[in-house]
Amino acid sequence: MKKLSIIIPVYNEKETIREIIERVKAVDIEKEIILVDDFSTDGSREILQGLAEKGEKVFFHERNMGKGAALRTGFAHVTGDYCIVQDADLEYDPEDYHKLIAPVLKGKAEVVYGSRFTGEHRNMFFHHWVGNKFLTLVTNLLYNTTISDMETCYKLFRSDIIKSVNIRSNRFNFEPEITAKVLKKGFRIYEVPISYAGREFSEGKKITWRDGFSALWTLLKYRFVD
Repeated sequence: MKKLSIIIPVYNEKETIREIIERVKAVDIEKEIILVDDFSTDGSREILQGLAEKGEKVFFHERNMGKGAALRTGFAHVTGDYCIVQDADLEYDPEDYHKLIAPVLKGKAEVVYGSRFTGEHRNMFFHHWVGNKFLTLVTNLLYNTTISDMETCYKLFRSDIIKSVNIRSNRFNFEPEITAKVLKKGFRIYEVPISYAGREFSEGKKITWRDGFSALWTLLKYRFVD
C-alpha cells in the first residue's frame, strides 16, 4: 500500500473540524494529514494551533487567501505517493478513500475523481445541480472527455502529477484549473461513485453563483493558455 497525503484546507469550520479530523484518522489506510488554516476568525485557528502543539502537521496563512491558495500550501508539503483534498465540512465521507485508491492500486489510473452523481447522495439545490452539470458539460466539450462531476472535492492524484502543475487559482476555481491542466497533460480521469451529504448555506456552505462564472472563465482560459 502506498501512502496517501490528505490535504484539509480550513476556513471558519469550528463546528466540524474536530469531527472531520477524527473521521480521517479512523480510515484504515497509510496516510499523512496536512491541515492548512486560511486565516479563520471563528475559533478554528485556535483549535488547529492546539493540534499543532500536539504534533499534527498544520500550516497557517497570515491572511485569508482562498481555497486554492490553501491547497498550494498543502501540496508543497506532501510526502505521500498520492494525495487527495478533503474539505473540512462533513459533506464528503473519508471512508470513500478506499474506493478512490482502488483503481490506482490495480494500475488502472493515475488520477481518480469521486462522482457525487453516480453514488448515494443527499439531493443538492437545483441551481447548484444545474451549475455543476453545465460546468462539467463545458469541461467535456473543451477537453474531449466524459467525466460526470468536474467540481467534486474528491480528486486523487499521484503526487508527482500534482507537483508538476503550476496552480494559479486562489479560490474555488482551483477545481476547473486542475482539471483542465491534468487533461491537457494527457492524463485520463478515472471516476468512482462516492456518497455526498451537501450542506445548506445556514450550515456554512461558502460557494456561490459568482464562483460558477469564475469556473467557466477558468475552463475557457486554460483551454488556450498554460
